[in-house]
Amino acid sequence: MAEASRISKYLYTFIVLFVIWLFLTASLDPQELLIGAIFSAIVALLTYDIFTTRGLANLHPKRVAYFIAYIPYFLWAMILANLDVAYRVLHPKRPINPGIVECRTELKNNVGRLALANSITLTPGTITLDVDGDKYFIHWIDVKDSSVEGASENITKPFEKFLKVIFE
Repeated sequence: MAEASRISKYLYTFIVLFVIWLFLTASLDPQELLIGAIFSAIVALLTYDIFTTRGLANLHPKRVAYFIAYIPYFLWAMILANLDVAYRVLHPKRPINPGIVECRTELKNNVGRLALANSITLTPGTITLDVDGDKYFIHWIDVKDSSVEGASENITKPFEKFLKVIFE
């Protein structure tokens, strides 16, 4: 993978920072837009080299579409996991079968692997304990399958189908 030009990396960093500014301020007031653009430009100038290696290539329409689709998918997975954990907590016999399982990922990109680990941890009932290359060690509140393949199928694969397109 060839590294993007400095201008491409700077523009991508500026765009991402400015979009974050827009979400945080939730305002389209011209003064706020101007201040956001100025701060985004300054921070982008100082950090673009460590922020991205691909630059504007990250904004490929397919990647953006998968990212937009991933947000509701992740939120739905989080809601289902919350309901599952609530059921287990409120059930008189507390039907849990906790354990630590090993999962594998097909993701090669470090940022993609980080996003996968965070997605797993943010979903109630699972916590990523350690990552070693393509191996994830996860504490699972209800171990349905302790084999590497079975645990991977249940935990990592649902997120990977999106993250692979977004980050690879």
